[in-house]
Amino acid sequence: MDFLQPTSWQDALALRGERPDALPLAGGTDVMVDINFDRRRPGALLDLGRVPELREWGQDDGRIRLGAGVPYAGIIGNLGAQLPGLAMASRTVGSPQIRIRGTVGGNLGSASPAGDAHPPLLAAGAVVEVASAARGTREIPVAEFYTGVKRNALEPDELIAAVLIPAASGPQQFSKVGTRNAMVIAVSAFACALHPDRREIGTGIGSAAPTPRRAPEAETFLAGELDDAGLWDSRNALPEPLAAAFGERVAAAASPIDDVRGSAAYRLHSLSVMARRAITWAWNDLREAA
Repeated sequence: MDFLQPTSWQDALALRGERPDALPLAGGTDVMVDINFDRRRPGALLDLGRVPELREWGQDDGRIRLGAGVPYAGIIGNLGAQLPGLAMASRTVGSPQIRIRGTVGGNLGSASPAGDAHPPLLAAGAVVEVASAARGTREIPVAEFYTGVKRNALEPDELIAAVLIPAASGPQQFSKVGTRNAMVIAVSAFACALHPDRREIGTGIGSAAPTPRRAPEAETFLAGELDDAGLWDSRNALPEPLAAAFGERVAAAASPIDDVRGSAAYRLHSLSVMARRAITWAWNDLREAA
């Protein structure tokens, strides 16, 4: 197996174009496990750990441009205020050592339905920036990036450059169910984001369908109910029946399976409960900030 180690973004794209059989390596927290257990045996590894451009982040026209190589620890330490949902999810990823190595770009590349970064990215309305040496750069809405179980929309000569995430305009929440709070693969996960500036709700579901996904009907339902009741303006308490109805619609958007970590029925129930609680927590945060 060849080991390719570019030291610039342009060199990385050139090598990707020359060796489409090369498997990109970011933090290695997924890739090296697969290789050690002989689940994958690529023709080459394309190590992106020495590409400085991938570890940069900054403001980009109201969005945070998060380099694909920024580790979870960097998000927790530097971006908790701008990206609260993603920071919450990052705190549940693995151990401290894993959070130093693991990256959102790697999570997207793996495209596991259980990836912790996916639900908050969906709820926030993120966009994935990808590039190739031959065709330049393009942007893919994160909801369109996942194409199947551990499959994504990347072309063979493309790499993930960054994730463009709108800075939070309101409270966000993330919750997941597992045998413990961290260092565990989620049985199910949920994220929500309040967008009071445009009176919309964002959602993200993880580990309860072939791909991470939103719950668009639940989003439209709750945003409309909040508008009809004047709650966006009054910031009165969120009625419990409304939160419960939202949770039911979130669960209805999922299509889980039975596996060794949990049954489909349990995943649906847990999603309903998590969505009800998370939206209530987020709404209470909005009321306190008013």
